[in-house]
Amino acid sequence: MNMNQLETLLTISKTMSFRKAGEILNLTQPAVSAQIKSLEDEFGTILIDRNQPVTLTDSGKLFLEHAEKMLRIASDLKQRLADLNQTPQGHIHIGTTTSIAMQILPRVLSYFQDQFPLIKTTIHSMTSSLIMNSVENGHIDIGITYLFEKNQALETSVLYYDSFELIVAAQHPLSRFAHLSIEKLRNIPFIMLSPETAGRRFVDKLFATYDVSPHIVMELSSSEEVKRMVELNLGVAIISKMSVADELRHGTLKMIKVSELDITHPVGVVYKSGRYLNSAMQQFLLDLKGMPETQFLGSE
Repeated sequence: MNMNQLETLLTISKTMSFRKAGEILNLTQPAVSAQIKSLEDEFGTILIDRNQPVTLTDSGKLFLEHAEKMLRIASDLKQRLADLNQTPQGHIHIGTTTSIAMQILPRVLSYFQDQFPLIKTTIHSMTSSLIMNSVENGHIDIGITYLFEKNQALETSVLYYDSFELIVAAQHPLSRFAHLSIEKLRNIPFIMLSPETAGRRFVDKLFATYDVSPHIVMELSSSEEVKRMVELNLGVAIISKMSVADELRHGTLKMIKVSELDITHPVGVVYKSGRYLNSAMQQFLLDLKGMPETQFLGSE
């Protein structure tokens, strides 16, 4: 058994095709078949059902779980060896919400990649809960998210504080008010973030505390989508203050203070406790934690 065979099995599991796997791996289809046949002979089991469409057998699914672990260990070893030259390098997978990605990461990553060109970053947009889970199971290396949830398996560090605010279109009837109580929001059409988001869970909990049932006319998966609908005056919303900074400056949205919303929420970096931090991750975390809060809150 060798790493190439494991890589081939993994690629087939993703493409469900010997031909497509060969194209990705730059191998002929007979070479792909020979690698899988060699694995099956060595372990005395059938790993792939070759009927169309190609699928993994039960043995193949079990084998794949262990193959993925071995490939991760091999990748980790390569990175540790590369780190011996003390030059920060490697590939970092960062998970964050859409609004955080658009608001702070351009400033952070432009500086970071200028300083460390050998480090590659890939950004994955997801909800706060999914970020926590993905960091814990190793699917992403570092998360930048709202720290609503605590997890003993994760290390966290606060970067800055954000708040959730009521926003309306400039032409909305409520735009003439500077302050409102939450009681005044009972019959107002609301555009909400989807239920799996941290922002929505906060808003739902707040409304439940004050026994207010909002009139929800639309649910969307990201703050960017919510903002566009509010700008069209299809409803009001409660979303991250940082996410609407540009719209507030340009006057397309207005923020109305609601005293019950006067709560700050930590936004921070998350990574798995006890995991090996390659030189790229070490440098990224060092720089990120060392940045002043104004670096995140400042204007573009």
